[in-house]
Amino acid sequence: MDTSLAEAQRRDAADPLAHLRARFHLPPAIYLDGNSLGLQPTTASAAVQRVLDEWRQLAIDGFMNAAPPWYTYAESLRDLLAPLVGAQPDEVIVTGTTTVNLHALLATFYRPAPGRRKIVATAADFPSDIYALQSHIRWHGGDPEADLVRVPPRAGPLLHEDDLVAAMTPDVALALLPSVLYRSGQLLDIERLAAAARRRDILFGVDAAHGVGCVPHHFDRWDLDFAVWCSYKYLNGGPASPAGLYVNRRHFQRLPGLAGWWGSDKQRQFDMAHVFTPAADAGRWQISAPPMLAMAPLEASLRTFAEVGIQAIRRGSLERSGYLMDLLDGLGLSAAPYHYAVGTPRRPERRGGHVAVHHPEAARICKALKARGVVPDFRPPDVIRLAPVALYNTFEDCWHAVRHLQAIVERREHELHPPGRGLVA
Repeated sequence: MDTSLAEAQRRDAADPLAHLRARFHLPPAIYLDGNSLGLQPTTASAAVQRVLDEWRQLAIDGFMNAAPPWYTYAESLRDLLAPLVGAQPDEVIVTGTTTVNLHALLATFYRPAPGRRKIVATAADFPSDIYALQSHIRWHGGDPEADLVRVPPRAGPLLHEDDLVAAMTPDVALALLPSVLYRSGQLLDIERLAAAARRRDILFGVDAAHGVGCVPHHFDRWDLDFAVWCSYKYLNGGPASPAGLYVNRRHFQRLPGLAGWWGSDKQRQFDMAHVFTPAADAGRWQISAPPMLAMAPLEASLRTFAEVGIQAIRRGSLERSGYLMDLLDGLGLSAAPYHYAVGTPRRPERRGGHVAVHHPEAARICKALKARGVVPDFRPPDVIRLAPVALYNTFEDCWHAVRHLQAIVERREHELHPPGRGLVA
Protein backbone atom coordinates (compact mmCIF):
# COMPACT_ATOMS: atom_id res chain seq x y z
CA MET A 1 0.00 0.00 0.00
CA ASP A 2 1.13 3.55 -0.73
CA THR A 3 1.37 5.17 2.73
CA SER A 4 2.59 8.55 1.49
CA LEU A 5 0.97 11.90 2.18
CA ALA A 6 0.79 12.42 -1.57
CA GLU A 7 -1.51 9.40 -1.86
CA ALA A 8 -3.86 10.83 0.76
CA GLN A 9 -3.94 14.13 -1.10
CA ARG A 10 -4.57 12.33 -4.38
CA ARG A 11 -7.60 10.61 -2.85
CA ASP A 12 -8.90 13.92 -1.55
CA ALA A 13 -8.54 15.53 -4.97
CA ALA A 14 -10.69 12.76 -6.48
CA ASP A 15 -13.27 12.69 -3.65
CA PRO A 16 -16.81 13.52 -4.90
CA LEU A 17 -17.81 14.61 -1.38
CA ALA A 18 -14.93 17.05 -0.85
CA HIS A 19 -17.10 20.12 -1.46
CA LEU A 20 -19.29 19.27 1.54
CA ARG A 21 -16.61 20.24 4.04
CA ALA A 22 -17.45 23.88 3.39
CA ARG A 23 -20.90 23.25 4.87
CA PHE A 24 -19.53 22.61 8.36
CA HIS A 25 -17.69 24.69 10.92
CA LEU A 26 -14.35 22.89 11.13
CA PRO A 27 -12.35 23.18 14.35
CA PRO A 28 -8.60 23.87 14.16
CA ALA A 29 -7.96 20.28 15.25
CA ILE A 30 -8.32 17.11 13.18
CA TYR A 31 -11.77 16.12 14.39
CA LEU A 32 -12.40 12.36 14.41
CA ASP A 33 -15.13 12.25 17.05
CA GLY A 34 -18.22 12.68 14.91
CA ASN A 35 -19.53 9.38 16.28
CA SER A 36 -19.93 11.18 19.62
CA LEU A 37 -20.90 14.67 18.45
CA GLY A 38 -21.15 15.77 14.85
CA LEU A 39 -19.85 19.14 13.72
CA GLN A 40 -22.07 22.17 13.34
CA PRO A 41 -23.53 22.83 9.89
CA THR A 42 -22.85 26.35 8.66
CA THR A 43 -26.61 26.77 8.18
CA ALA A 44 -27.43 25.85 11.79
CA SER A 45 -27.14 29.41 13.11
CA ALA A 46 -29.55 30.72 10.49
CA ALA A 47 -32.01 27.95 11.30
CA VAL A 48 -31.95 28.82 14.99
CA GLN A 49 -32.15 32.54 14.20
CA ARG A 50 -35.23 31.88 12.08
CA VAL A 51 -36.99 30.36 15.08
CA LEU A 52 -35.83 33.20 17.34
CA ASP A 53 -37.18 35.70 14.83
CA GLU A 54 -40.49 33.84 14.63
CA TRP A 55 -40.71 33.82 18.42
CA ARG A 56 -39.97 37.56 18.57
CA GLN A 57 -42.36 38.51 15.77
CA LEU A 58 -45.18 36.00 16.19
CA ALA A 59 -45.03 34.94 19.84
CA ILE A 60 -47.76 32.33 20.43
CA ASP A 61 -48.90 32.57 16.80
CA GLY A 62 -45.67 30.84 15.79
CA PHE A 63 -47.31 27.52 16.61
CA MET A 64 -49.68 27.95 13.67
CA ASN A 65 -48.25 30.72 11.49
CA ALA A 66 -44.50 30.11 11.44
CA ALA A 67 -43.04 28.51 8.32
CA PRO A 68 -43.19 25.62 8.96
CA PRO A 69 -45.63 25.83 11.88
CA TRP A 70 -44.18 24.82 15.24
CA TYR A 71 -47.33 22.78 15.87
CA THR A 72 -46.40 20.25 13.20
CA TYR A 73 -42.64 20.84 13.04
CA ALA A 74 -41.73 17.32 14.16
CA GLU A 75 -43.95 15.88 11.44
CA SER A 76 -42.43 18.21 8.84
CA LEU A 77 -39.00 16.60 9.30
CA ARG A 78 -40.27 13.12 8.42
CA ASP A 79 -39.71 13.36 4.68
CA LEU A 80 -36.06 14.26 5.29
CA LEU A 81 -35.42 11.58 7.91
CA ALA A 82 -37.40 8.57 6.65
CA PRO A 83 -35.08 7.77 3.68
CA LEU A 84 -32.11 7.47 6.05
CA VAL A 85 -33.81 4.65 7.97
CA GLY A 86 -35.71 2.98 5.14
CA ALA A 87 -39.19 3.74 6.42
CA GLN A 88 -42.39 5.42 5.36
CA PRO A 89 -42.60 8.98 6.69
CA ASP A 90 -45.61 8.25 8.88
CA GLU A 91 -43.62 5.53 10.70
CA VAL A 92 -41.03 8.07 11.88
CA ILE A 93 -41.12 11.00 14.28
CA VAL A 94 -38.49 13.34 15.71
CA THR A 95 -39.05 13.59 19.44
CA GLY A 96 -37.57 13.14 22.89
CA THR A 97 -34.15 11.64 23.45
CA THR A 98 -32.88 8.17 22.67
CA THR A 99 -33.42 6.73 26.15
CA VAL A 100 -36.73 8.52 26.71
CA ASN A 101 -37.98 7.15 23.39
CA LEU A 102 -36.73 3.70 24.33
CA HIS A 103 -38.67 3.87 27.60
CA ALA A 104 -41.80 4.96 25.72
CA LEU A 105 -41.52 2.06 23.27
CA LEU A 106 -40.64 -0.53 25.91
CA ALA A 107 -43.67 0.61 27.88
CA THR A 108 -45.68 -0.10 24.74
CA PHE A 109 -44.13 -3.35 23.52
CA TYR A 110 -42.77 -5.20 26.54
CA ARG A 111 -45.68 -7.25 27.82
CA PRO A 112 -44.23 -10.16 29.79
CA ALA A 113 -46.40 -13.19 30.43
CA PRO A 114 -45.89 -16.32 32.52
CA GLY A 115 -43.22 -18.38 30.83
CA ARG A 116 -42.36 -15.58 28.41
CA ARG A 117 -40.83 -12.58 30.07
CA LYS A 118 -37.16 -12.46 29.05
CA ILE A 119 -35.46 -9.75 26.98
CA VAL A 120 -32.46 -10.41 24.75
CA ALA A 121 -29.73 -7.77 24.52
CA THR A 122 -25.95 -7.91 24.23
CA ALA A 123 -23.14 -7.70 26.76
CA ALA A 124 -21.62 -4.99 24.54
CA ASP A 125 -24.63 -2.63 24.64
CA PHE A 126 -24.37 1.02 25.55
CA PRO A 127 -25.18 1.21 29.30
CA SER A 128 -28.27 3.41 28.92
CA ASP A 129 -30.08 0.69 26.96
CA ILE A 130 -29.32 -1.84 29.68
CA TYR A 131 -30.53 0.52 32.40
CA ALA A 132 -33.79 1.04 30.52
CA LEU A 133 -34.32 -2.69 29.98
CA GLN A 134 -33.59 -3.47 33.62
CA SER A 135 -36.03 -0.81 34.79
CA HIS A 136 -38.88 -2.21 32.68
CA ILE A 137 -38.23 -5.73 33.90
CA ARG A 138 -38.41 -4.46 37.50
CA TRP A 139 -41.51 -2.41 36.64
CA HIS A 140 -43.24 -5.64 35.66
CA GLY A 141 -42.13 -7.42 38.84
CA GLY A 142 -39.29 -9.35 37.24
CA ASP A 143 -35.65 -9.89 38.13
CA PRO A 144 -33.13 -8.30 35.73
CA GLU A 145 -30.55 -10.92 36.64
CA ALA A 146 -32.87 -13.69 35.47
CA ASP A 147 -34.93 -11.96 32.80
CA LEU A 148 -32.32 -9.92 30.90
CA VAL A 149 -30.18 -12.11 28.63
CA ARG A 150 -26.97 -10.31 27.63
CA VAL A 151 -25.24 -12.23 24.86
CA PRO A 152 -21.44 -11.87 25.10
CA PRO A 153 -18.81 -11.90 22.36
CA ARG A 154 -17.20 -15.32 21.92
CA ALA A 155 -13.66 -13.92 21.96
CA GLY A 156 -12.41 -10.41 21.48
CA PRO A 157 -14.85 -7.54 20.88
CA LEU A 158 -17.11 -9.02 18.19
CA LEU A 159 -20.52 -10.64 18.51
CA HIS A 160 -21.79 -13.59 16.50
CA GLU A 161 -25.31 -13.58 15.09
CA ASP A 162 -25.55 -17.34 15.71
CA ASP A 163 -25.25 -16.68 19.44
CA LEU A 164 -27.89 -13.96 19.33
CA VAL A 165 -30.31 -16.24 17.47
CA ALA A 166 -29.61 -19.08 19.91
CA ALA A 167 -30.60 -16.77 22.77
CA MET A 168 -34.08 -16.30 21.24
CA THR A 169 -35.63 -19.11 23.22
CA PRO A 170 -39.39 -19.69 23.80
CA ASP A 171 -39.25 -17.73 27.08
CA VAL A 172 -38.16 -14.50 25.33
CA ALA A 173 -40.76 -11.77 24.88
CA LEU A 174 -38.65 -9.06 23.25
CA ALA A 175 -35.19 -8.44 21.76
CA LEU A 176 -33.43 -5.09 21.57
CA LEU A 177 -30.16 -5.00 19.64
CA PRO A 178 -27.88 -2.25 18.31
CA SER A 179 -27.41 -1.90 14.58
CA VAL A 180 -23.80 -0.79 15.21
CA LEU A 181 -21.91 -1.66 18.40
CA TYR A 182 -20.81 1.55 20.07
CA ARG A 183 -17.39 0.32 21.15
CA SER A 184 -16.22 -1.94 18.30
CA GLY A 185 -18.07 -0.39 15.36
CA GLN A 186 -19.37 -3.83 14.36
CA LEU A 187 -22.43 -3.73 12.10
CA LEU A 188 -24.86 -6.53 12.95
CA ASP A 189 -26.91 -8.41 10.39
CA ILE A 190 -30.18 -6.92 11.56
CA GLU A 191 -32.18 -8.38 8.68
CA ARG A 192 -31.23 -11.92 9.72
CA LEU A 193 -31.80 -11.24 13.41
CA ALA A 194 -35.19 -9.60 12.85
CA ALA A 195 -36.32 -12.56 10.72
CA ALA A 196 -35.21 -15.00 13.42
CA ALA A 197 -37.17 -13.06 16.04
CA ARG A 198 -40.25 -12.91 13.83
CA ARG A 199 -40.23 -16.69 13.31
CA ARG A 200 -40.27 -17.06 17.10
CA ASP A 201 -43.00 -14.44 17.71
CA ILE A 202 -40.50 -12.22 19.54
CA LEU A 203 -40.97 -8.46 19.25
CA PHE A 204 -37.81 -6.95 17.81
CA GLY A 205 -36.40 -3.46 18.32
CA VAL A 206 -33.18 -1.73 17.31
CA ASP A 207 -31.04 1.01 18.80
CA ALA A 208 -29.57 2.65 15.69
CA ALA A 209 -27.82 5.53 17.46
CA HIS A 210 -24.36 4.62 16.14
CA GLY A 211 -25.54 3.92 12.62
CA VAL A 212 -28.14 6.41 11.41
CA GLY A 213 -26.45 9.02 9.25
CA CYS A 214 -23.47 6.88 8.20
CA VAL A 215 -25.02 3.47 7.41
CA PRO A 216 -28.18 2.92 5.34
CA HIS A 217 -30.91 1.28 7.41
CA HIS A 218 -33.92 -0.55 6.00
CA PHE A 219 -36.41 -0.75 8.84
CA ASP A 220 -39.39 -1.62 6.66
CA ARG A 221 -37.56 -4.19 4.56
CA TRP A 222 -36.12 -5.75 7.72
CA ASP A 223 -39.66 -5.74 9.16
CA LEU A 224 -38.66 -4.35 12.55
CA ASP A 225 -41.26 -3.67 15.19
CA PHE A 226 -39.64 -0.49 16.52
CA ALA A 227 -36.38 1.46 16.63
CA VAL A 228 -34.76 4.47 18.32
CA TRP A 229 -31.73 6.61 17.50
CA CYS A 230 -30.10 9.93 18.35
CA SER A 231 -29.40 12.89 16.05
CA TYR A 232 -26.31 14.47 17.58
CA LYS A 233 -23.74 12.02 16.18
CA TYR A 234 -23.64 11.46 12.43
CA LEU A 235 -26.80 13.54 11.87
CA ASN A 236 -25.08 16.69 13.24
CA GLY A 237 -28.13 17.96 15.10
CA GLY A 238 -26.16 19.51 17.97
CA PRO A 239 -25.55 18.61 21.63
CA ALA A 240 -28.47 16.54 22.97
CA SER A 241 -30.56 17.36 19.90
CA PRO A 242 -33.98 15.65 19.67
CA ALA A 243 -33.91 11.98 18.80
CA GLY A 244 -35.97 9.83 16.47
CA LEU A 245 -38.18 6.79 16.76
CA TYR A 246 -39.73 4.34 14.33
CA VAL A 247 -42.81 2.18 14.78
CA ASN A 248 -43.86 -0.27 12.08
CA ARG A 249 -47.31 0.72 10.86
CA ARG A 250 -48.72 -2.70 11.78
CA HIS A 251 -48.55 -1.42 15.37
CA PHE A 252 -50.36 1.86 14.79
CA GLN A 253 -53.40 0.51 16.60
CA ARG A 254 -51.43 0.19 19.86
CA LEU A 255 -51.85 2.81 22.53
CA PRO A 256 -48.56 4.29 23.72
CA GLY A 257 -47.44 2.85 27.03
CA LEU A 258 -46.44 6.39 28.04
CA ALA A 259 -48.95 8.86 26.61
CA GLY A 260 -48.63 12.62 26.46
CA TRP A 261 -50.72 15.48 25.12
CA TRP A 262 -48.42 16.02 22.14
CA GLY A 263 -49.16 12.51 20.89
CA SER A 264 -52.77 13.49 20.28
CA ASP A 265 -54.51 13.54 16.93
CA LYS A 266 -53.71 17.06 15.73
CA GLN A 267 -57.36 17.61 14.77
CA ARG A 268 -58.49 16.80 18.32
CA GLN A 269 -55.57 17.94 20.45
CA PHE A 270 -57.17 21.24 21.48
CA ASP A 271 -60.45 19.60 22.43
CA MET A 272 -58.72 19.27 25.81
CA ALA A 273 -60.63 16.08 26.48
CA HIS A 274 -59.52 13.77 29.26
CA VAL A 275 -59.81 10.83 26.89
CA PHE A 276 -56.64 10.41 24.81
CA THR A 277 -57.24 10.40 21.06
CA PRO A 278 -53.88 9.38 19.61
CA ALA A 279 -52.40 10.42 16.31
CA ALA A 280 -52.94 7.85 13.59
CA ASP A 281 -49.24 7.14 13.08
CA ALA A 282 -45.87 7.21 14.85
CA GLY A 283 -46.69 10.71 16.04
CA ARG A 284 -48.76 9.14 18.83
CA TRP A 285 -45.53 8.24 20.63
CA GLN A 286 -44.65 11.91 21.12
CA ILE A 287 -44.93 12.93 24.75
CA SER A 288 -44.02 16.61 24.85
CA ALA A 289 -43.92 19.58 22.50
CA PRO A 290 -40.97 19.84 20.08
CA PRO A 291 -38.07 21.94 21.43
CA MET A 292 -37.91 24.29 18.48
CA LEU A 293 -34.55 25.91 19.19
CA ALA A 294 -32.95 22.47 19.54
CA MET A 295 -34.70 21.02 16.51
CA ALA A 296 -33.85 23.72 13.99
CA PRO A 297 -30.16 22.73 13.52
CA LEU A 298 -31.24 19.18 12.77
CA GLU A 299 -33.39 20.39 9.91
CA ALA A 300 -30.38 22.27 8.54
CA SER A 301 -28.25 19.12 8.58
CA LEU A 302 -30.94 16.83 7.20
CA ARG A 303 -31.23 18.98 4.09
CA THR A 304 -27.64 18.11 3.22
CA PHE A 305 -28.39 14.41 3.70
CA ALA A 306 -31.41 14.73 1.42
CA GLU A 307 -29.28 16.36 -1.26
CA VAL A 308 -26.33 13.95 -1.11
CA GLY A 309 -28.09 10.68 -0.27
CA ILE A 310 -27.14 8.09 2.32
CA GLN A 311 -25.64 5.69 -0.25
CA ALA A 312 -23.00 8.24 -1.32
CA ILE A 313 -22.27 9.03 2.32
CA ARG A 314 -21.88 5.33 3.07
CA ARG A 315 -19.40 4.89 0.23
CA GLY A 316 -17.36 7.82 1.47
CA SER A 317 -17.43 6.53 5.03
CA LEU A 318 -16.25 3.05 4.05
CA GLU A 319 -13.47 4.46 1.89
CA ARG A 320 -12.17 6.57 4.75
CA SER A 321 -12.38 3.92 7.46
CA GLY A 322 -10.83 1.34 5.14
CA TYR A 323 -7.99 3.70 4.29
CA LEU A 324 -7.35 4.38 7.97
CA MET A 325 -7.10 0.66 8.75
CA ASP A 326 -4.89 0.07 5.72
CA LEU A 327 -2.53 2.79 6.94
CA LEU A 328 -2.24 1.13 10.34
CA ASP A 329 -1.34 -2.11 8.57
CA GLY A 330 0.92 -0.54 5.99
CA LEU A 331 2.99 1.28 8.60
CA GLY A 332 3.34 -1.85 10.71
CA LEU A 333 1.65 -0.38 13.78
CA SER A 334 0.38 -3.75 15.00
CA ALA A 335 3.94 -4.91 15.68
CA ALA A 336 6.42 -3.86 18.35
CA PRO A 337 6.95 -1.27 19.63
CA TYR A 338 3.49 0.07 18.71
CA HIS A 339 1.11 -2.78 19.56
CA TYR A 340 -2.02 -1.19 18.07
CA ALA A 341 -4.80 -3.59 17.11
CA VAL A 342 -7.91 -2.92 15.02
CA GLY A 343 -11.04 -4.23 16.75
CA THR A 344 -13.47 -3.27 13.99
CA PRO A 345 -14.46 -5.82 11.31
CA ARG A 346 -12.46 -5.43 8.11
CA ARG A 347 -15.30 -6.48 5.80
CA PRO A 348 -17.17 -3.36 4.66
CA GLU A 349 -20.59 -4.94 5.14
CA ARG A 350 -19.79 -5.69 8.78
CA ARG A 351 -18.61 -2.30 10.03
CA GLY A 352 -20.25 1.00 10.82
CA GLY A 353 -18.66 4.43 10.63
CA HIS A 354 -15.86 4.36 13.18
CA VAL A 355 -12.68 2.36 13.69
CA ALA A 356 -11.89 0.93 17.12
CA VAL A 357 -8.14 0.86 17.72
CA HIS A 358 -7.08 -1.12 20.79
CA HIS A 359 -4.01 -0.32 22.86
CA PRO A 360 -3.18 -1.01 26.54
CA GLU A 361 -2.42 2.72 26.96
CA ALA A 362 -5.46 3.94 25.03
CA ALA A 363 -6.51 6.56 27.59
CA ARG A 364 -3.08 8.15 27.68
CA ILE A 365 -2.68 7.96 23.91
CA CYS A 366 -6.01 9.77 23.46
CA LYS A 367 -4.74 12.57 25.69
CA ALA A 368 -1.52 12.71 23.69
CA LEU A 369 -3.52 12.87 20.46
CA LYS A 370 -5.47 15.84 21.79
CA ALA A 371 -2.23 17.55 22.74
CA ARG A 372 -1.16 17.08 19.12
CA GLY A 373 -4.39 18.56 17.74
CA VAL A 374 -6.29 15.37 16.99
CA VAL A 375 -9.70 14.78 18.62
CA PRO A 376 -10.38 11.04 19.14
CA ASP A 377 -12.72 9.27 21.52
CA PHE A 378 -11.79 6.88 24.34
CA ARG A 379 -13.88 3.97 25.57
CA PRO A 380 -12.68 1.89 28.52
CA PRO A 381 -10.74 -0.15 28.94
CA ASP A 382 -8.51 0.16 25.87
CA VAL A 383 -10.31 1.57 22.82
CA ILE A 384 -9.39 4.62 20.77
CA ARG A 385 -12.38 5.36 18.55
CA LEU A 386 -11.65 7.21 15.31
CA ALA A 387 -14.59 8.26 13.13
CA PRO A 388 -13.64 9.63 9.69
CA VAL A 389 -16.98 11.20 8.75
CA ALA A 390 -17.64 11.34 5.02
CA LEU A 391 -19.26 14.79 5.13
CA TYR A 392 -16.29 16.63 6.58
CA ASN A 393 -13.22 14.43 7.17
CA THR A 394 -10.52 13.99 4.53
CA PHE A 395 -8.14 11.20 3.69
CA GLU A 396 -5.38 13.54 4.76
CA ASP A 397 -7.05 13.74 8.20
CA CYS A 398 -6.75 9.95 8.40
CA TRP A 399 -3.13 10.03 7.28
CA HIS A 400 -2.11 12.60 9.88
CA ALA A 401 -4.03 10.80 12.66
CA VAL A 402 -2.24 7.52 11.99
CA ARG A 403 1.13 9.25 11.78
CA HIS A 404 0.40 10.86 15.15
CA LEU A 405 -0.40 7.43 16.62
CA GLN A 406 2.96 6.25 15.33
CA ALA A 407 4.90 9.22 16.67
CA ILE A 408 3.29 9.15 20.13
CA VAL A 409 4.61 5.66 20.77
CA GLU A 410 7.99 6.30 19.17
CA ARG A 411 8.51 9.37 21.34
CA ARG A 412 6.74 7.86 24.38
CA GLU A 413 4.57 10.96 24.63
CA HIS A 414 1.67 9.03 26.18
CA GLU A 415 3.80 8.48 29.28
CA LEU A 416 3.56 12.21 30.00
CA HIS A 417 -0.19 11.95 30.57
CA PRO A 418 -1.89 10.41 33.63
CA PRO A 419 -4.17 7.41 33.03
CA GLY A 420 -7.87 8.14 33.12
CA ARG A 421 -11.34 6.87 32.34
CA GLY A 422 -14.34 8.18 30.46
CA LEU A 423 -14.06 11.45 28.58
CA VAL A 424 -10.55 12.47 27.63
CA ALA A 425 -10.12 16.15 28.36
